[in-house]
Amino acid sequence: MATQTSHLPRILDRHADGLLADWIREQRQVSSRTGAIKEAELREECGEFLRLLRQAVGDGSAVDVNGPEFDPLRELLANVSRTRGTQGFSPTETATFVFSFKRPLFQRLREELGRDTAAFADETWATTELLDRLGLFTTEVYQKTREQVIARQQEEMLELSTPVVKLWDGILALPMIGTLDSNRTQVVMETLLEKIVETGSQVAIIDITGVPTVDTLVAQHLMKTVAAARLMGADCIISGIRPAIAQTIVHLAIDLGNVITKANLADAFKTALERLGTESTALARR
Repeated sequence: MATQTSHLPRILDRHADGLLADWIREQRQVSSRTGAIKEAELREECGEFLRLLRQAVGDGSAVDVNGPEFDPLRELLANVSRTRGTQGFSPTETATFVFSFKRPLFQRLREELGRDTAAFADETWATTELLDRLGLFTTEVYQKTREQVIARQQEEMLELSTPVVKLWDGILALPMIGTLDSNRTQVVMETLLEKIVETGSQVAIIDITGVPTVDTLVAQHLMKTVAAARLMGADCIISGIRPAIAQTIVHLAIDLGNVITKANLADAFKTALERLGTESTALARR
C-alpha cells in the first residue's frame, strides 16, 4: 500500500534532535516501566529508530512499511519487542515505544504545516497510518515472543515433571505426579529409554502413586513404554496403581499380564533388588 508522505523526510531532517529529546521525555511520562530500561539504552533505541525511519521513507514519494526499505526498521522493532517481552513488559507498554512518538511528531507537523489545513490533515493521516502499522508490528512480534517463552517453559516443566532417578546400580525409578496425557507419557517413554541406555539399568520402576486417573490412550503409551524397555533388556515394574485406575484398566480390558505390578514403590524396589540378585546368582553359577 503506497502512501504519500512528502513532508515527513524534511521534518525528520529538520527536527531530529528535538524529536529525539521530546520522544524520550514522552516515553518516561506515559509508561511506568521505562525505568527498567537504562537511559543510554533507550536513547540508542530511539536514535536508531529515527535514523532508520528517515532512511526508509526516502524522498517521501511512497511509503510501504512492508517494503524492503523498511526491513532494517522492522528488524530493530522486532529486537525491541523481543527484549521487552522477555523483560516482562505488557503488549501495550511494548507498543508504546512507537505510539509515544506521535505526540512529538504531530507537534512538528503542526508547526510546519499548521497554516495549510489540507496539507496538515493529509500528512497527519499518512503519518498516523504509518506509525499505527509499525506499532502493530511490535505487538505481533511481542505476541510471538511470549508464545515462544511459554512453550519453552512448558517444555521445561514437562521435563522436570518426569524425573528419572537411579535408586540402585541397575535400578531406575520414575515417580510420576499429576495428570498424564499423551504428550507427557511420550516424554516419559523417551526419557526413560534414554536413561536406560545411559546407565545400563536392568530394572525400571514406574511409580504412578501420584497419578489420579489414566485413559485408554495413556494406558497404551505405558504399555508401549514397558515393551520398548523390554526390547532394550530392561524390565519395568509399575507401582502405586490406585483403585480408580485399577478399575479403569479392568473396564478397558487392558492386559497387564506380562507386566509386574506392585502396591507401592517400596515393594517394587524390593522386587527389583530380588530380580537383580537372582540374575547375579545365575551369572555366578555359569
